[in-house]
Amino acid sequence: MAVGPTTRRRQLGADLRRLREKKGLTLEEAGDSVGISKATLSRYETKEGAVKWPVVDALCREYGATDQERSALVELAKGAKIRGWWHSLADPIPESMNLMLTLEDEAVREDHYASVYVPGLLQTRAYAEAVHRASEMRCDKHELTHMVDIRMKRQELLDREQPPHLWAVIDEAVVRRKVGGPDVMREQLRYLLTRTQEPHITFQVLPFDTGAHAAAVGSFVVLGGPTPELDVVYVDILGGGLFMEKPPEFDRYRLAFEYLRAQALDIEASVALVNRVCEEL
Repeated sequence: MAVGPTTRRRQLGADLRRLREKKGLTLEEAGDSVGISKATLSRYETKEGAVKWPVVDALCREYGATDQERSALVELAKGAKIRGWWHSLADPIPESMNLMLTLEDEAVREDHYASVYVPGLLQTRAYAEAVHRASEMRCDKHELTHMVDIRMKRQELLDREQPPHLWAVIDEAVVRRKVGGPDVMREQLRYLLTRTQEPHITFQVLPFDTGAHAAAVGSFVVLGGPTPELDVVYVDILGGGLFMEKPPEFDRYRLAFEYLRAQALDIEASVALVNRVCEEL
C-alpha cells in the first residue's frame, strides 16, 4: 500500500526523535546545532505541521544518520506535502473528518467495533442516508448528499489492488436495528454478507447472550499504520471523534478488541445469524 502524507509525516517525526535520542541530545541542543528553536524541533517530532526538508537533512547529518536513513527521511519530508483526494471536492468537508479520512486512506488494517451502526466502509447508500438523516437532523438535502457521497468514496479503498484488512466485530443490536425500514435493512445485511466473502474483510457478530463485554462504552476503530508506532485509535463521540495514540490508551483499546473477537461468534455462526435476521425482516 502506498504511504500517504500524514503517515509520512508521523513516520518522520518518530524517526527524528529516535535518531536524536540515540545521539543523546536534548531538544535544545539539537535545535541549536542546526539553527532552529527547541519549540520548532519539538513540532518536527510531534508528527504534526509543516516541515522543511533542508532542516531534516541538517538534523540527520547532526545525528550521524546513514546516507540511506538521511535520504529516506528527506523523501518523507518532501512527500508530506501531498494532499488526499478529499481536498479536491467542490464542497468542503467538516474539519472533524479531515484526520480520520487521512489516517484511513493510509491504514494497512482497520479493526472496528460497531455498537450502533454497520461500519461506514460496509454501508449501502440507502443505509448511509438513513444514518445521516437521523444523526444530522439540521442538514439540508444538499449537505446530506455530500456527506453520503464522501462515505461512498471512502469505500473505494476496499477495492484497491492492496486494500487494508478490515476486521469488524458488530454488536447484535446493529444487525437487528431497522435503520431506514425493513427493505433498507434487508439490503444492508445482504450487502454485508456479500462484502465479507472477500479475503480482506472479516466480520463477527457479538451476540446478546455474551452479556457484559469489553467495550460497553461504545464504538471505536483501531487504525493500523505501516509500523506499530503509527497505530492510532478513533473513538466515536457526538459530533465527531477522539484520536488516541499514547501507549496506555492505545493498548487498552487494542486489548479490548482482542477480547471482543474472542467473545464474538465465529465467522460461520455470524453469517448464520445475519441470514436469520434477513429472513425475519
